[in-house]
Amino acid sequence: MIFFLDMDNLLFGKQHRLADMITACPGLLLTFQRLNIPLGFGDKTVAEVCAKHGVDPDFFLLICNVQAHDDYVPALETVAGTDMSGLVPYLKACHRYYTCKRLPHIANHIDRIAQQLPTTRVRKAFEAFFKAYLIEIELHFTDEEQNVYPCILALQQGQRGKGRINDFIALHGNLQDKLDDLTQIIFKYLPASVTGDDPIDAVLDILQLSQDLKKHNLIEEKIMIPYVKWIEKKVK
Repeated sequence: MIFFLDMDNLLFGKQHRLADMITACPGLLLTFQRLNIPLGFGDKTVAEVCAKHGVDPDFFLLICNVQAHDDYVPALETVAGTDMSGLVPYLKACHRYYTCKRLPHIANHIDRIAQQLPTTRVRKAFEAFFKAYLIEIELHFTDEEQNVYPCILALQQGQRGKGRINDFIALHGNLQDKLDDLTQIIFKYLPASVTGDDPIDAVLDILQLSQDLKKHNLIEEKIMIPYVKWIEKKVK
């Protein structure tokens, strides 16, 4: 197991074993999956695993270090000097996980909880709150994939897209707030008559999603936005 003492020793490097990285930060399991790195890497290091799966090790480490350490802000020189061809595919993979796996899983818990609520009015209000969140998050992801990511890809090809990153920053909301509200509703207002594992499972899943979205936001704020600002200056 790795023990870290300061920020210099905190960051993962090419010599670190992926098994140790997961021990230090279990949330990296999802990061590996989104970078198409499956389990079964044994005692192999970052350098060895990235070479095997065709992943740029500097990009891999940049994503992992931002994911694992909330206080880490990569220098612009580090971001600008990293091959960012994997950035948009990585961000899209995050979206697919949220919309195709995690949110439908939570929705199943919400549906079963709603069926035990005492009145139709309360049930509909509870379901409507979560459905409104689903609509909001899907619109957010659609906007990014239709307007932001094509601009990034165009810039990477040396072309100007239609928008600028400052437009994205102005509209970039926090998707965690309503998830926090939903957990509070379950904590404070769910009748004690609702039985089974669904309330606990729903809260655990929502908390995990909220944490994952926080990390997703950090990737956008600490990597994507500085990178796009830098490349915008290069592409006239």
